Amino acid sequence: MADKDIVSKDLLKRIAVDIARVLLHLKVDSAEIIETEYQRIEDRRADLVAHMWGEEGDFILHVEIQNDNDDKMPWRMLRYRAEIGHSYPEVDTRQYLIYIGKAPLAMPEDLRQTGLDYRYRIVDMHRVDCQTLLTQDNPDALVLAILCDFKGRPAREVVHFILERLKQLTADNEGRFREYLRMLEILSTNRDLEKTIEEEEKMLSQVQYSQLPSYNIGHQNGRQEEARSMLHRQIIHRFGPGAETRSRLENASIEQLEQWADNILDATTLEDVFKGC
Repeated sequence: MADKDIVSKDLLKRIAVDIARVLLHLKVDSAEIIETEYQRIEDRRADLVAHMWGEEGDFILHVEIQNDNDDKMPWRMLRYRAEIGHSYPEVDTRQYLIYIGKAPLAMPEDLRQTGLDYRYRIVDMHRVDCQTLLTQDNPDALVLAILCDFKGRPAREVVHFILERLKQLTADNEGRFREYLRMLEILSTNRDLEKTIEEEEKMLSQVQYSQLPSYNIGHQNGRQEEARSMLHRQIIHRFGPGAETRSRLENASIEQLEQWADNILDATTLEDVFKGC
């Protein structure tokens, strides 16, 4: 549990602007992280507080990430709101809670008592279309996509796509790739996908090792062979084997292969895969 919270908070800070744009639909251009620690009975640090600037002017964005249902969450959020308002009385504050837990969301997002009418917004990652994060060329966003709604896509395909893109985006930096893989493994426990990630990562490694001679000849050739092999395996899994498919892949450029790899996530027929190139 603690590992998951640490990873999630770290991700939030690293992609604060992307979170604001993609998940919260806020029109922002830049952000400055504000480190906070509020002391009452215990020290508590807000998950993300950032001063945001953009089309709608500037405001303070406060985001909490929550892994379980907590009936007292509105009171916690109100306490944060009061502390932030005390520190930045002239700046508007917008508050969001991002729920990543395994259990269905069952938390209120308001407090209403005599003389008190307080609300914040909850974003349930179960209901966020994973495509909104899969299309980001950002490894942090890709890791968060494991928590989203796959919209009927087979989980193994989504996991495969995430791992493949992480490998591409980390530019063959094995240490950096392993860091993101560890984050992915921790967060995947909320979707019971640990075994799938382990299996797909192992298959990815086997394909890479088989391509080592190509990498010695040249990185471009190795990258192309890897993309071709990955896509061929995905196509066989979805639509079955076919000689025409193999020939088509053999003659494809790296740009075509990458386009087709993106297409396969939403493809319902084999021809849907080969659209766009």
